[in-house]
Amino acid sequence: MQQNGLENGHDKREVRVWCDGCYDMVHFGHANSLRQAKALGDKLIVGVHNDDEIRKHKGPPVFTEEERYKMVRGIKWVDEVIEGAPYVTTLETLDKYDCDFCVHGDDITVTADGVDTYKIVKDAGRYKEVQRTAGVSTTDLVGRMLLLTKNHFKQGQYEYSVAKEHSTTMGQDSSARSPYTGCSQFLPTTQKIIQFSDGKAPKEGDRIVYVAGAFDLFHVGHLDFLEKAKAQGDYVIVGLHTDPVVNRYKDSNYPIMNLHERVLSVLACKYVSEVVIGAPYKVTQDLIDHFNIDIVIHGNTPVMMDVDGTHPYEIPKALGKFKNVDSGNEMTTDRIVERIIRNRQQFQERNKQKEEKEVKLVNELNANSLEVY
Repeated sequence: MQQNGLENGHDKREVRVWCDGCYDMVHFGHANSLRQAKALGDKLIVGVHNDDEIRKHKGPPVFTEEERYKMVRGIKWVDEVIEGAPYVTTLETLDKYDCDFCVHGDDITVTADGVDTYKIVKDAGRYKEVQRTAGVSTTDLVGRMLLLTKNHFKQGQYEYSVAKEHSTTMGQDSSARSPYTGCSQFLPTTQKIIQFSDGKAPKEGDRIVYVAGAFDLFHVGHLDFLEKAKAQGDYVIVGLHTDPVVNRYKDSNYPIMNLHERVLSVLACKYVSEVVIGAPYKVTQDLIDHFNIDIVIHGNTPVMMDVDGTHPYEIPKALGKFKNVDSGNEMTTDRIVERIIRNRQQFQERNKQKEEKEVKLVNELNANSLEVY
């Protein structure tokens, strides 16, 4: 495989890698796949399907194509986004964008007719596979919202007890049988965090920006807000609240994604430099001093008082280090859930059909393998 640098005194050609997909409700699983793909070459080109293609082959997307294009551009390993990429990956597409090969996860993507969308590039030897991130998929996240389950953030004893205290009816989708999109548990590791983190400390003289929140179901509203926050300085630190804290000010069955999932989703954003895992709800003097914070940013979302009745931003406000910033985007996690609930029947049918097609193709592949054996 070609890489950057010199070999035998000759310049090597840049290796261009192609990925494509719906990238609906972009999550850390998408980001991890793109991270692995980027590691196989020098430039990562990502094709994103338009809404019509997704409706034809998969069902209604949660986000519009413009929202999905923006989200993929916000992932730090992506060099270029191709809008309206064809659903079936062809050699012509790879050649058009001067890509050496296509990369996809080790799950199965099929057309409306149940055909593997990567069969052409696989047969041509221009396909490479990376490991899919177990425990998360768009189908799974949609299922969480439809079921309003809290099982996804029962991680530690403290989180479990708080979730149990506030819970209503909970459960997971017992009909999920797909080996790729069925419900499963994401197991966080320090290695995964290291892979997602740049590991770079702020440089001397950098203006350090701090923002805090849930950042649940990381979406275009978050992306636009973080872009505005980055414009206020050089190094952006995101403080992520624990699941019980988020549940206190969001109530219901929030957060949809647990703390570990939210950490990876935020770390994948190109505007983010560092994440504080389980940040205190109140921005304290100690926190400001420890991270040498120059400015604390908050958006236009409502702010609940801390448990002691004080304002969580009273200290940075008193220090003249607080600023409200309008993201210019009205998207919220609540609005995403509203989209799902409003179209509940469509998304339930989408999930069911997707899983049925995957199971059918897996069974066919297994049968063919047994015949060969």
